Amino acid sequence: MTQKIIKFPLQLTDSESTKRNSLVLDGYSVIEKCIQNTEEKGMLYLEESVLLLVLEGSASLTFGKQTYTVAKNQLTLLKKARVYEYEKKGNSNNKNIYHELLIVLKDDLIKSFLTTTEKIIPKETNGEIGNGVHSMTECLIIFTESIDPYFNDKPEMYSGQLRLKLKEMLYHLGIGNQSLFQELTQLREPVKTEIQDVMEQNFFSPITLTDFAYISGRSLSSFKRDFQNIYNMPPATWIRKKRLEKAKEILETTQLPISEICFSLGFENVSHFSRIFKEYHGNTPNFYRAK
Repeated sequence: MTQKIIKFPLQLTDSESTKRNSLVLDGYSVIEKCIQNTEEKGMLYLEESVLLLVLEGSASLTFGKQTYTVAKNQLTLLKKARVYEYEKKGNSNNKNIYHELLIVLKDDLIKSFLTTTEKIIPKETNGEIGNGVHSMTECLIIFTESIDPYFNDKPEMYSGQLRLKLKEMLYHLGIGNQSLFQELTQLREPVKTEIQDVMEQNFFSPITLTDFAYISGRSLSSFKRDFQNIYNMPPATWIRKKRLEKAKEILETTQLPISEICFSLGFENVSHFSRIFKEYHGNTPNFYRAK
């Protein structure tokens, strides 16, 4: 079922079957633990880059045309300003439990680590499984176990301790996996990407033009200029046009409720969506659903 896009880390999934805990540093959550025993599907917009560590069960992720699965004791790096579709499944051999850690990687954390750390020489480089999925080293597994007692403030973790634990984790990543560590070091250096690819993969996402510019590796002014040269219209006009055309396609080919279509395409208000839909297509969403 299509769901409204969740923003992370500011907005979290919350249900009776889901237990989430946070470790907070400088006023924002840096590590989230999720344990649940029901399957879950949704769409996640990342406001910061995040490491996903799966400790039990599996998570399937889709970005653009790429889909990959992260299984038990595996991890992947999810980059900020992107929307991922996800499906979480528990381990049928362990009461259908799904267990994950989400570790937020703010730019200042990466910068501080790289500027204050001696050169790291990876000892193991065979942890990549494919499509950006990596095996967790024994040291990383032990790290996840070492922070578990600190959730729910039992015992209390001081900010200095948490900074040290995050630095410890980055050391484990650097020493244990060369390709993943290279991904981390490049987080603050966006690579210039074709605007057409950026827009087709993200036009339905509830993100700003600044986010689109970041994803494409451009300043906001350069992004707007390059976009205008390619499409001969402002980005906001193109985005609304694409979303409304996609909405009509979904209405004609699925039975999804109009509200779900509205939210999944980045519109936040159903009445506003219905009004501009009629202005663009000449008929209401209900007309195309009946058809």
